[in-house]
Amino acid sequence: MKYQKTKFKDLKIYKGIKFNDSRGYFREVYKDNFLKKKLIFWCMSKSKKNVLRGIHLQTKNPQAKFISVVKGKILDVVIDCRKKSKTYGKHFKIILSDQNCKSLYIPAGFAHGFLTLAKENIVFYGNSNYRSANHEITIKWNDSKLNINWPKSKKIISKKDLNGISIANVKI
Repeated sequence: MKYQKTKFKDLKIYKGIKFNDSRGYFREVYKDNFLKKKLIFWCMSKSKKNVLRGIHLQTKNPQAKFISVVKGKILDVVIDCRKKSKTYGKHFKIILSDQNCKSLYIPAGFAHGFLTLAKENIVFYGNSNYRSANHEITIKWNDSKLNINWPKSKKIISKKDLNGISIANVKI
């Protein structure tokens, strides 16, 4: 596995190793000794095309996350909500897929969301803390202050995610 730094402190892109043969493939996704972060809560989501999930942030016991796509393709988007960061309020986006074998390590203090781009998408997450529904906020996916250029499509969004708040109103 190799990693690439981004302009955001501690936000890293990991490139897994994939071994193909006539049976299919074997892919290395995560190594404890490589990331050196303890991930205690693992989740998976399955979504059809054009589902937008997020943009979510834990305000108490924030979560670092390791995101990988097991099947499909997503546009993964994170927002730096660390008040003292040089990149506070800025976003980063990347395509993650089962084909490119890229994963994203997101440090605590970032909000996270994604848009699915394939017919079927399975996303696997490792988290450094448990989710607390009482301490989760949703940032508006189309907040003009963020200026995120999402692909043009009719998006499928939950009621909760449609009622997100502006980044200007985030208090952590």
